[in-house]
Amino acid sequence: MSSAAGGGASIEAMFARFGPSYRWLVTLTALTGTISCILSSTIVVVALPDIMGALGMGQEEGQLLSTGFLAANTAFMLVNAWAVDRFGFKFTYVGSIAVFVVTSLLAGFATDTNVMVVCRVLQGASAGLLQPLSMQIIFLVFPPERRGTAMGLFSMGVVMAPAIGPTLGGVLVDHYSWHAVFFLSLPTAMLGLVMGLAFMPGRLSAGTRLFDWPGAILLALTMTTLLSGLTNGQREGWGSDRVVVELMIAGFSGLAFVTWQNYARSPLMDLRLFRHWGFTGAAMVAFIYGGAIFGSTYLLPLLVQVVQGYTPTRSGLILMPAGFAVALAFLIAGRMADFVPPWLPVCCGLLLFAFSSWLIAGVGTDSSFWQLAIWILIGRVGLGLTMPNMNVGAMRALPPSLLGQGAGSINFFRMLGGAFGTNLLAVYMERRTQQHADSLNVFIDGGPATLEVRRLLENLYTQGGLPEVVRRDAAHDFLMRMVEAQAGLMGFRDAFIAVGLACLLAVLPGLTLRQKPPGARS
Repeated sequence: MSSAAGGGASIEAMFARFGPSYRWLVTLTALTGTISCILSSTIVVVALPDIMGALGMGQEEGQLLSTGFLAANTAFMLVNAWAVDRFGFKFTYVGSIAVFVVTSLLAGFATDTNVMVVCRVLQGASAGLLQPLSMQIIFLVFPPERRGTAMGLFSMGVVMAPAIGPTLGGVLVDHYSWHAVFFLSLPTAMLGLVMGLAFMPGRLSAGTRLFDWPGAILLALTMTTLLSGLTNGQREGWGSDRVVVELMIAGFSGLAFVTWQNYARSPLMDLRLFRHWGFTGAAMVAFIYGGAIFGSTYLLPLLVQVVQGYTPTRSGLILMPAGFAVALAFLIAGRMADFVPPWLPVCCGLLLFAFSSWLIAGVGTDSSFWQLAIWILIGRVGLGLTMPNMNVGAMRALPPSLLGQGAGSINFFRMLGGAFGTNLLAVYMERRTQQHADSLNVFIDGGPATLEVRRLLENLYTQGGLPEVVRRDAAHDFLMRMVEAQAGLMGFRDAFIAVGLACLLAVLPGLTLRQKPPGARS
């Protein structure tokens, strides 16, 4: 543990003041503030229609509330290493939460579209700074043989917060108003701010690192145009001029960012990280992991509402058993990481999620509530095994001088995977649904089975008293709706198969996480 050079007491001094309990005090502090900020990432989503209506926002402005938050959240994960080096843990943590508190108040009382968009971007930046900061400080204050347990606690907080966000947001919007979603996290955020002033240490070094302004501009341009292009492509068409230009800008600026990081004196993403194969493997797993968890979280509510006909409340309830299971899995997986090489639980977790996706791909209208709940639970347990060990494997592969960069980068890849995964899965599902519909439409106007169904339907309509001129069109419309429903179901199945295959692919880089844990027996 290094001494702090200003900006607060050193880690050693804090241990001397509070004793062994300090590691739990700083862990609680880190998670209290971080969870408060991360919760805002999803809790506002369900309130978007109400916010847009109240402020008179158009579709593009409403989209900025989501893409702006996500872009800032992802990009600022790489700014964390510079901020902690320059200002220290305490100042960065307290400053980030202060910005979050102020912007939450402004957003809650906002009457102007521009104010709301700026507030969401600043909230995303705050959450982006805090996630890797919490991961890094928790990793530092625990001894090597207990860092797996620490990562289990961190992972549980980071994943559980956005998981419960939509449910809480829906309740608040239904019973109060959209303003309430911005105020929910304020009490815990204020508590985190006070605890940060008391328990967060200062800097680990003299803090002479320069800020990489060209890298920051290129990264911001890449994230903004990429997320905008992916979102607009679904709505305006992938061949539209706007989408093509946005994705081209994202590609060129992303390539320029990576190239610049080779020459920058103080890069946002130190490419020396990727000289360590353990970190490179963990980053690849993190990217696919992010796509799997965010993509499946997007698909599951749609699946049970569209195919099963569940209400929003019932679709939330089906995820509840998995939520409790994943919390327990995080704690167990974190403890395992202290004694088992990371590759084993990471690969087992990915295989479990792939198996769960294959089970869900067999869903039908006759699948029961508890059958689906158990299938989902299996996958969430798999993800619970993966994340803590993935983080531990990434951090153990790095020298102490690169821990700050590593914490920011591994979270960056997870969020980037989530942004890609959600959008690409939505596109893939839509295209596969259309392909299935085109294939099934061929049978509507021909074939003995279709003609027999038409005859039976027309007989039923005759018994119902429909005139002859209406019966044929009514039978055709009914068949078309059946085709659309079946094509939609097949599209969902294909999407979950794609998620499962991606997780199987992630097993390969997962096998590189072979660091021997400090608590392992010789």
